[in-house]
Amino acid sequence: MSVQRGRIGDERGSALLETALTFPLVLLLSVSVFEFGRAFQHWQILTNAAREGARVAVLPGTSDEDVTARVRSYLESGRLAEANSSAVAVVRNDVIAIGEDATASASTVTISYPFEFVVLQPLMQLIVSESTVGEAITMTASATMRNE
Repeated sequence: MSVQRGRIGDERGSALLETALTFPLVLLLSVSVFEFGRAFQHWQILTNAAREGARVAVLPGTSDEDVTARVRSYLESGRLAEANSSAVAVVRNDVIAIGEDATASASTVTISYPFEFVVLQPLMQLIVSESTVGEAITMTASATMRNE
């Protein structure tokens, strides 16, 4: 009695071929999720650092150096690598609306931080030959609080 193989023998390498085609896409999707999660975490740290700076800026008798020191301290405790290269701008006596035809004096703290994707930017440099692809992305966070 002879055994007939039929189509089973013809599909031997199809699972390996399907894996080879889909694995890079799944890997790229997974890396993208981690990278954008890391970017969101950095943005949250920047937002909180701007709030901390605004809290210091509204206090009477504080200088711009005090605000910058507090912001950089928060960025360093948040484990941001480029904390010292972040730009901190303090605007005092900003005018904000607090109701119908009413305004108040406020202070605004804005932070600019250079963020780089660990995997996606070098990967894009391999694909696209433009010189601006590998540069850091500038994240900006701002907080405004009413002066005391």
